[in-house]
Amino acid sequence: MKLKAFGIGAVLAAVVWIGSVGFAQNAAPTAKPSDCPAEGFTGGFSRGCPQKQFANPADISAILAALPDKPYATPQSPRHVLVLGRAVGWVHTSIPLATKMVEYLGDKTGAWITTITYDAAAITPEYLKQYDAIFLASTTGEFLDDPNNKAATDLRRRALVDFVKGGKGLAGIHAATDSYHTNSPTPTGTWPEFNEMIGGIFKFHWIYPTLIGVKVDDPHSPLTAMFPPHGFEIVDETYTFAQDSFSRKRVHVLTSINYAKMSAEEKAKEPVATRRTDGDYALSYIQRLGNGRVFYEAHGHDEKVYFSRTFVAHMLAGIQYALGDLQADDSPSAK
Repeated sequence: MKLKAFGIGAVLAAVVWIGSVGFAQNAAPTAKPSDCPAEGFTGGFSRGCPQKQFANPADISAILAALPDKPYATPQSPRHVLVLGRAVGWVHTSIPLATKMVEYLGDKTGAWITTITYDAAAITPEYLKQYDAIFLASTTGEFLDDPNNKAATDLRRRALVDFVKGGKGLAGIHAATDSYHTNSPTPTGTWPEFNEMIGGIFKFHWIYPTLIGVKVDDPHSPLTAMFPPHGFEIVDETYTFAQDSFSRKRVHVLTSINYAKMSAEEKAKEPVATRRTDGDYALSYIQRLGNGRVFYEAHGHDEKVYFSRTFVAHMLAGIQYALGDLQADDSPSAK
């Protein structure tokens, strides 16, 4: 197995290459649409097109300027994070930038060492022994599955669940919740263990660019210390979760949509048939799962979000929580 990694000092040479782990992957071939975006396309997503694995140089420069100088907590031991960027459904163009964000955060702060892969075959019990956390970069669809090999699929699924429940960490961003579910007639999970672990099932989003007011639900948490306690605004594609898939009785909510201040026009864009009846739209949260820890952040659709110093700092804190180095109240928000 051959690994290749880059530090920040090698960024200019690395912007057109993403370090990866090589595994054999037997995904079913799909017909390539005629309108696939060119390499380096930003600000959207595609379906059925070859997945891009590098970020634009200008985006790399912007994210480097947003990096914190030091970690929120001193690592208890040398930490290793595996970033998985494979998307089987909609493929976000921000995935390569999200993967590099994790790598550069680890390099700059010394909080962890990163390996990036776009191959689900990396998720095996033996290979995961060297890692302390997994980061899901807008994975969509059945991102772990091999449609031609049920045994391999079962092995990967079991490996991920056992990894987290056994005491390791999982962090996910944006479309990590747009995985393992059906959409009609209502969003329904197809892998209950994962749906519970990631915290919810995607059902609807306010499209980019929509200005969303964000409420800081736990202003005392070290994972929200970078945000103004009275809340803030963000422009992105904002996810919402199916009513029965997300619950404050299971997760500790860090931030949520300030739904009370959202205009009636924006509220009306959410389909009536699946609209939440509780007005509860969480954006980021943490939870304990067995002996492990999970962090999720719903934003991260557009590349520009990664240029925000506060957003990148939030991701640093979340990953450090997942690693077990940053202690935080992760008790369910609703008793």
